[in-house]
Amino acid sequence: MSAPLIEVTGLTKWFPVRRGVLQRKVGDVKAVDGVSFHVDRDETLSLVGESGCGKTTAARALLRLVEPTAGRAIYRPSEDAEVDLFGLGARALRRWRRDLQIVFQDPFESLNPRMSVGQIVGEPLRVHGVCARDEIDARVEQLLERVGLRADVRNRYPHEFSGGQRQRIGIARALALEPKFVVCDEAVSALDVSIQAQILNLLGDLRRDFGLSFLFIAHDLSVVKYISDRIAVMYLGRIVETGTREDVFERAAHPYTRALLSAVPVPDPKRKKDRIILQGDVPSPLQPPSGCHFRTRCPLAEARCAETYPETVRLSATHSAACHLLP
Repeated sequence: MSAPLIEVTGLTKWFPVRRGVLQRKVGDVKAVDGVSFHVDRDETLSLVGESGCGKTTAARALLRLVEPTAGRAIYRPSEDAEVDLFGLGARALRRWRRDLQIVFQDPFESLNPRMSVGQIVGEPLRVHGVCARDEIDARVEQLLERVGLRADVRNRYPHEFSGGQRQRIGIARALALEPKFVVCDEAVSALDVSIQAQILNLLGDLRRDFGLSFLFIAHDLSVVKYISDRIAVMYLGRIVETGTREDVFERAAHPYTRALLSAVPVPDPKRKKDRIILQGDVPSPLQPPSGCHFRTRCPLAEARCAETYPETVRLSATHSAACHLLP
């Protein structure tokens, strides 16, 4: 079995909280707290959970759009090469950014309104010097056509496009440098359902044609079920369950995962579904609960859940979860 394309170990991102005139540090917001996962070649791993659980922060820290507090991230551009992303200086990191790209959540905020589409998609080519200046326009037209837009739109500006079209522009920009790994940060959450399906199909086609690997961040489990090979469930900065799509949707082990799945709408009015209603609000990452972070909302919590954080239990070769109640 080949080594993963991306292997993350102990990824941590804490944001210091400062107060008072002297701005003394009074604590840390533990946005991501010791997260480990891997993404194989030609695979889509989905990172799911409620808003504020740390999904986006984990992805941005992996790409060093925000600097991680601790952890290790190994990128393997080939079977016999390894790059420690967190150990790279600015110059070396710029070289590897060509292989690691991101599609942002909001297609209305992620495109510069003062730049034309041609300038937006062509900018990575100019910055990294991957092709001659007289070849950039032709390359931009190829990229636009590949994501389902006409080549002649390159002289238009972002405000002239719909949300779905803007997201296609963002995808074209991410593809410009021929990456191997792409983070899709809630890439379809701001779009209408019919447009979501088009973008998801486009991503699937691009993965097949270019051999891409995706880290797909989402909170909509129906979307996740459609696009994922494996799924990692996050709660309050930590991963609580990981498994294949079938493991998570058919054999969910963690109480939090079961609660999330119970909220997925079923398109059958005659079928009744037992909804698991979680009590209370998500605790603050500034002061997370002792022991298992989920215990304050878990209907099955026991006394030991407040004492220590549960070890991750391997349920099968592809399925694991962190819960004291697992055998």
